[in-house]
Amino acid sequence: MTTFRFTSLGARLLAGAAIVLALPPSAAAAKPTIIRGSPTPTITTYATGFNNPRGLKFGPDGMLYVAEGGVGGTGSTEGECTQVIPPIGPYTGSPTGSRISRVENGVRVTFNDKFASSQTSALTGNLVSGVADIAWVGGTMYAVTAGGGCSHGVLGHPNGVYRVNGNNTPELVANLSAYYQSHPVANPEEDDFEPDGTAYSMIASGGSLYVVEPNHGELDRVSTSGSISRVADISATQGHIVPTAIAQRGAFYIGNLNTFPIVPGSSKILRVTLGGQVQTVATGLTTVVGVAFDSRARMYVLENTVTAGEPAGGEGEIVRFTGTRRETLVTGLTLPTAMTFGPDGALYVSNVGFGPPPIGLGEVLRIRIDD
Repeated sequence: MTTFRFTSLGARLLAGAAIVLALPPSAAAAKPTIIRGSPTPTITTYATGFNNPRGLKFGPDGMLYVAEGGVGGTGSTEGECTQVIPPIGPYTGSPTGSRISRVENGVRVTFNDKFASSQTSALTGNLVSGVADIAWVGGTMYAVTAGGGCSHGVLGHPNGVYRVNGNNTPELVANLSAYYQSHPVANPEEDDFEPDGTAYSMIASGGSLYVVEPNHGELDRVSTSGSISRVADISATQGHIVPTAIAQRGAFYIGNLNTFPIVPGSSKILRVTLGGQVQTVATGLTTVVGVAFDSRARMYVLENTVTAGEPAGGEGEIVRFTGTRRETLVTGLTLPTAMTFGPDGALYVSNVGFGPPPIGLGEVLRIRIDD
């Protein structure tokens, strides 16, 4: 079994794969429809020069901010703490290899570059993690990290939720590394266990922050004062399915990556209530890394790779659900990692977000769908 990292990304979604939506009994028997190529989206490059771009959101100032996994590092903590076992580990890292960028007039500008970044072993391609996602509460930016912690080669810089003010040193609000280690889930995956966790997505809701952790398989609530509580142990009911993306429409909607080798149609969307109840609402998806809802309550799902085996460039897709109707809107994305709606109603996607050398190859695409 492998970790959530993109050496195990998804496979092609089969045109005839079953889709299951949570519907009233009168509509539950309706057979989904898959429509490809309609409507035709307009895709443009919004900004370039990112190092492993991940979660992205528009801030209160109307500008787009992008979390970046960064460039990794060479520091090692072998002998100082429990390491991630080979072939994923041991990790090496750097206290300041990751950053958050802001897009100003189409140009990437560094907003804060004082975050830890780490990379897997050479056997798994030196894959990089750092800042995973960002969100705002009361006009204040918060970041969640995945590249820190002793098991990632970065002692003294735990994974957690950080308060961010421009280019000042981020302030640790909640130590997720410590929480994950002291609050184990029901069904951890021993073959690729990450002691410090590898948080993937975060959203703000009701004055709190909600973080999805894929390796352990959980959804946690983090207050701005630093308290952490578990909303749902997803591993308890679903096993090691590698939950990744999160959106909210009343309840939370969480997509999963799943493990390698990629099995087409093996990913799904879960509906998770504030009380922790978990229900499957859509199946037949592959390597889900993004979920979003538009103003008409239609659900958009970002898939990283849609062919069997290993992740591949040019295989990413965006699909949309309107009731039981399913449409593939966009194909040909290259290792996308996250998406968000902008104030203009367009989708913004982190593309070339995982795998390639971290030399500024990442980009953000703007996707307009007129219908």
